[in-house]
Amino acid sequence: MNSKLQLATRVAVALCSLTIAISSNATEVDFNYEKFVLDNGLTLIVHEDAKAPVVAVNVWYHVGSKNEKEGKTGFAHLFEHLMFNGTENYNDDWFKPFDRVGGTGMNGTTNFDRTNYFQVVPKNALDFALWMESDRMGHLLGAIDQGKLDEQRGVVQNEKRQGENQPYGKVFITAFKNIFPKGHPYSWSVIGYMEDLEAASLDDVYDWFNQYYGAANAVLVVAGDVKAQDVKERVEHYFGHIPAGPPLTRQGTWIPDLVGTHRQVMQD
Repeated sequence: MNSKLQLATRVAVALCSLTIAISSNATEVDFNYEKFVLDNGLTLIVHEDAKAPVVAVNVWYHVGSKNEKEGKTGFAHLFEHLMFNGTENYNDDWFKPFDRVGGTGMNGTTNFDRTNYFQVVPKNALDFALWMESDRMGHLLGAIDQGKLDEQRGVVQNEKRQGENQPYGKVFITAFKNIFPKGHPYSWSVIGYMEDLEAASLDDVYDWFNQYYGAANAVLVVAGDVKAQDVKERVEHYFGHIPAGPPLTRQGTWIPDLVGTHRQVMQD
């Protein structure tokens, strides 16, 4: 299947999915939760579900590739990788202690608009999970050095090669470049450009963390066999000391004015 047909097929599937989603017969999702905002601006959302003795802990930061500047593309995702390489208080691999307490699903993702980190733990390991998340929100930078940056830069660059060196691997990168005008924050892919990843520096790491990883720019979601008020008290204990971070101006976006037809021939 050529790249144009592949792209057209994916768009058609997406439109069909959207049509199904907004159908009048669609089931409305409704579940109970409680929302709290700490004094430092951290938003906490708690959903009680006692069907199993486990707890899901998710932290969402309001920052993604749209917050990058031209020449700094791919940095939001690169920084996500650095969040798994130890902190000032626990300078070791993030996954090892979660394995020891029976944690599962530890990971993180980055897209245009947000970055998130998540895990599921037994209910008796909730304090541990909250401490680990609060520690990297509040005490990350002292553990990041040039060696760790270079290591994760290489990992991300290999991800980029793996994604692009396969059939149709560059279709969506090319599509976004043609849909959004140069300079639009959605005109580059989340993985970024190789030369920008190569140029990322420790100063970029410090600036990104200090600007976007404050408590007021995050939402913590806890769902599982818990009580909301108890979770609130625990979160205040572990996260309450973390600075809010600087006031942020949300990245402006706009709907591009598409005029005429854009055509580009790709060859893998």
